[in-house]
Amino acid sequence: MASKVKSVYVCTNCGFETPKWLGKCPQCNEWNTLEEEVVSTAKAPVKAAKAGVAVAKPLSDITFENEHRLITNIPELDRVLGGGIVKGSVSLISGDPGIGKSTILLQICKNIDPTLKVLYVSGEESAVQLKLRANRLGVYTDNISIMAETDVQAICGYISTAKPDLVMIDSIQTMKIDELSSSCGSIVQVRESANMLLGTGKSLDIPVIIVGHVNKGGEIAGPKVLEHIVDTVLYFEGERNQSYRILRAVKNRFGSTNEIGVFEMTDKGLMEVENPSAMLLSGRISGVSGSAITCVIEGTRPILAEVQALVTATGFGNPRRMATGFDYNRFNLILAVLEKREGMYFSSLDAYLNIVGGLRLDEPAVDLAVAMALVSGVRDFPIPDNMVIFGEVGLSGEIRTVPRIADRVKEAQRLGFNQCVVPKACLKQLSSFRESIEIIGVPTLVAAIQLLK
Repeated sequence: MASKVKSVYVCTNCGFETPKWLGKCPQCNEWNTLEEEVVSTAKAPVKAAKAGVAVAKPLSDITFENEHRLITNIPELDRVLGGGIVKGSVSLISGDPGIGKSTILLQICKNIDPTLKVLYVSGEESAVQLKLRANRLGVYTDNISIMAETDVQAICGYISTAKPDLVMIDSIQTMKIDELSSSCGSIVQVRESANMLLGTGKSLDIPVIIVGHVNKGGEIAGPKVLEHIVDTVLYFEGERNQSYRILRAVKNRFGSTNEIGVFEMTDKGLMEVENPSAMLLSGRISGVSGSAITCVIEGTRPILAEVQALVTATGFGNPRRMATGFDYNRFNLILAVLEKREGMYFSSLDAYLNIVGGLRLDEPAVDLAVAMALVSGVRDFPIPDNMVIFGEVGLSGEIRTVPRIADRVKEAQRLGFNQCVVPKACLKQLSSFRESIEIIGVPTLVAAIQLLK
């Protein structure tokens, strides 16, 4: 007898299931996350539990050797991964269409140890199309096997037989399990396909790299559990009309999530940017108001970035506020501090903030540079071109200390800047720089703004 088919509504955020549609998920309280899925009511027979199968060991009895990583020989990628690809790990690479997800996979195949066997599974392109793209990127190694397949069970069966050293899935939204009645890319198919690939990779100690698409909101398409079950989540950032790409680790069980990799998209693929500070400051115009240079710490290295602010008279009843590359709420907080502590009223002014180069700055050390750029913009008085600014702004208008102050000053000095505006409490840590670069310590926002007079 044919199995009956029914529809359920599944939350894309937490996986909650309900027989009817709801505007708000009762489990995670997210709005408009329930999507319809067609499922079969036929259930597989439940097998009796086997006694004595599960085994637990004391933590002190568990031993391990030094973790073995596969080096991709792409330093920017290895830095983000924490030193390479851990054996048996599952990594998810996501980003906007055309950002470079499939390109980075082929470049891994090109640069990785040629003695390692790599399996590239493509559900979107044929083997001939992959060959054409590989020729364009200069990938001619013989250790790569191409499989144009979408059946996950067949893929896992081949992996169990061939036992490659690295598996790449492009992409998880095209994978399917025939026993499930839902279509490719649905919540159930994505979740179960990822679970099957995860189990196969973990059991055979084979690392798996999965490509995931994003939805209109910029989040990874599919159920939220997809991000939970994988070991590493990498995200490509950048504008499609710009050539620079930033690879950021959103989740990493084997390394830091603070590291970033900077690439430039060319006709030969993604090229590494060894000096991100010089790249982000290229094309800067001198003597323009509303521009300030700051220094952020991304993982282990300091990076200089340009903060641009534009303040104009509003033509509407409510002034506009727009921040690109900076937290919008933090932007409004700094505007409020300037109004309350400095008497600069922005209630009749539109304020726009932009971080040049597509970089996203979420470190409190950027606060002072944002405030100085806004003051420079409203007064139409340029900040000196040779000045770097960093410090956290408190609600009382005080400038608080920031970590790794010496590394920031050293990076500014390396790129030719000769003035640094820092929190006054940090001056003791910078005594060794007094002769080579001018250090200006400011205790409050008032003292910092006086430098522009």
